[in-house]
Amino acid sequence: MREVAQLLNDLRATGVIQDYALFGAVAQMRYTEPVATLDADVLVVVPAPDRLDMLAPIYQACAERGYGAEGEAVRVGAWPVQFIPVFSALTREALDRAETADFEGAPFRVIRADYLAVIALSVGRAKDFTRILALLESKAANREEIAALAERHGLADAWHRFEARFPRE
Repeated sequence: MREVAQLLNDLRATGVIQDYALFGAVAQMRYTEPVATLDADVLVVVPAPDRLDMLAPIYQACAERGYGAEGEAVRVGAWPVQFIPVFSALTREALDRAETADFEGAPFRVIRADYLAVIALSVGRAKDFTRILALLESKAANREEIAALAERHGLADAWHRFEARFPRE
């Protein structure tokens, strides 16, 4: 994962991306027990978001550095990395408020636990509910933080349904 952090920091430093933050299952591992995942998901802000091929400069820059594309991902060491442009006000805010962690001496931006929970809530699959429960159980996020964030991003009804399905113990 250190190699992924170094690549992302290099892409940001050279202007290929404006910012990034790890999210999804790999980011969740910062806060909970390890979870099974096939790739590392990275939210990115790109300089030209209106381009139809907005991710092309990322793939080109990765190829120039020796990292080849594998389907929708780029292989960086052992990790397939999937670049996902921010896609909502929630993901933009999550990226803006990401924390910088140290990974084997390399800075690595990671989405906060409360935002991971609300992003999972917005998707709403069974595995997303499991992620929320794991974040709550680890005490990385709490119900009040999630409720406030969900309310602010128009997900209050989804949160109420989650709480009815998974009440406090």
